[in-house]
Amino acid sequence: MTTATATPAAEPAGHDRPGFGRLMVAEWTKIRTVRSTLWSLILLVVLDLGFTALFIGLTVGQWDNADAGDRAQITADPVSTILGSGFFLSQLTVCVLGVLVIASEYSTGMIRASLLAVPRRLPMLWAKALVFALVVLVLGVAVSFASFFIGAAILADKVQVSLGDEGVLRAVIGGGLYLAMLGLFALAIGAIVRHPAGGITGVIGFVLVLAPLAALLPGSIGDHVHAYLPSEAGTLIAKAHQGPDDLLTPWQGYGVFALWTAALLALAAVLLKRRDA
Repeated sequence: MTTATATPAAEPAGHDRPGFGRLMVAEWTKIRTVRSTLWSLILLVVLDLGFTALFIGLTVGQWDNADAGDRAQITADPVSTILGSGFFLSQLTVCVLGVLVIASEYSTGMIRASLLAVPRRLPMLWAKALVFALVVLVLGVAVSFASFFIGAAILADKVQVSLGDEGVLRAVIGGGLYLAMLGLFALAIGAIVRHPAGGITGVIGFVLVLAPLAALLPGSIGDHVHAYLPSEAGTLIAKAHQGPDDLLTPWQGYGVFALWTAALLALAAVLLKRRDA
């Protein structure tokens, strides 16, 4: 009597696992065809350039009535003032879009189709993160340069600043780097929370709420907690020089922000593998 041995059936032709390049193309297609992506990116440009022109214009208009210390701070690092004016509110569009890029797939159920096409799951997350970061980086750098030229032109009567000044070019490019890292940070929180409203609330809490609360902590404890918060550390890359009260250099601050983002992406990856879609 013989025992039949089952041999695994060969996978049908055309059902090979998609390579990482194909995954990136798929994620790019999803990102660019969603209407919220286009409107969020348009809003980023409008808010950044609009608030740069508004706040720098107000600064120049009130220059003679401003405190001497404030004028000295602007004169010492005008590029920080220019970029910070536009990023203050425009960065919220990146926060919202970063969460929606992945959390909206959970709310609509599209994530099941994405994971069905990529059974190993993690390549899908890395492809989505990489494509989104590249999109925000390219647009962020472009907006940062435009914001700088607009602000520098308005501020020219009071303070002269050019790309050739020490640290300025790095700061302007750093504005785009900050937005790209912020987008990954928001995407990671969206992947962890898996709910658009909850994810957006969490990111905005990190960016706008925690920093003022940490500043209320007494002594050096408050100073260190505040300095090592993700958004506070990350924005240092958009400064031409390290400020007298900054505990971190621009690149150290960006490194801290990158560590926060990497930790959240690692947690998102673990949860993606363990939880059901």
